[in-house]
Amino acid sequence: MTFALIENGFLSLISSAIPASTVVVLAALGCLVGERVGVLNLGQEGLIGIGGVYAVIAVVTWGVGSPWVALAIGMAAAGIAGLMFAVAVVVFRASQVLVGLALALGGIGLSNQLGTNRNGVQVRTQFSEFSLGGSLVDGGVREALFAHDPMVYVAYVLLPLTLWFILFRTRHGMNMRAVGENPAAADAVGVSVTWSRIGYSVLGAAISGAGGAYMVLSFTPTWSPDIARGRGWVALAVVIFAGWRPVRAVFGALLYGTMFSLGLTAQARGWGFLFNATDLAFFLSMLPFLVTLAAILLPAGAAKIGKRVRSTAAPAALAIPYSREER
Repeated sequence: MTFALIENGFLSLISSAIPASTVVVLAALGCLVGERVGVLNLGQEGLIGIGGVYAVIAVVTWGVGSPWVALAIGMAAAGIAGLMFAVAVVVFRASQVLVGLALALGGIGLSNQLGTNRNGVQVRTQFSEFSLGGSLVDGGVREALFAHDPMVYVAYVLLPLTLWFILFRTRHGMNMRAVGENPAAADAVGVSVTWSRIGYSVLGAAISGAGGAYMVLSFTPTWSPDIARGRGWVALAVVIFAGWRPVRAVFGALLYGTMFSLGLTAQARGWGFLFNATDLAFFLSMLPFLVTLAAILLPAGAAKIGKRVRSTAAPAALAIPYSREER
């Protein structure tokens, strides 16, 4: 009986953690795409908000009836914001840190302003769940792992595996990594550093915007101010935690979703331990941030004592502007 309760509790936790992590998975993969070509975009928090609010506008105001079309509109809006960011930092060589922070704060402010009259409005156009596995897997396992909406499978399987294949198994991916590691060498063999950085910054921003659109089209189908609520910052840390590897980023994001869901479960079930249920929920909500902070500090400490592992190192040209005239 006890084992059954533990198993049911674990499966219930995973079932809620997977959709809770999907936003962070998308934002982290979007961030990773840009950073692989040397562009540091700290604006993930704002991009999630922009993608979310434009998906809401598409459904509530424009009457879009397809969640895929609403998702595309949210991604397009975030992509335009990413284009403005890319032009500023790649063409005009502005500080990537400052422009990224401006994008984060500006995106939050813009999304909150556009969503002012839509607070609490129910988004009725949503992604529908469908179940995979059939009779091949146990009912509880099927509900936990194979009963989600299609965006979950895109975020957890299709997108990271596609990025992994492109990055590490194609010539194009080798060129991408070269732009992030040594842009002068990439330029010398005919790879356009400027267009690569602009193009992948826009693509990364659009993927991050898909995270915000997913929130309002599936995870929490309603609009509320500050919808990202720290997920964009977590995504930035997840990329470091993952060593700039797409598949690893999925597991880093799942850690966030698990801790987030564990806090809600603790509060709902009245778990106490050393705290009351509410305090325990807040404590568990802190854990993803503490773990990702540790993940940032540990590689830095290892580097100082000469034990830096190359597979966890950032792209060498990350956040460094490039100009052909200064080669």
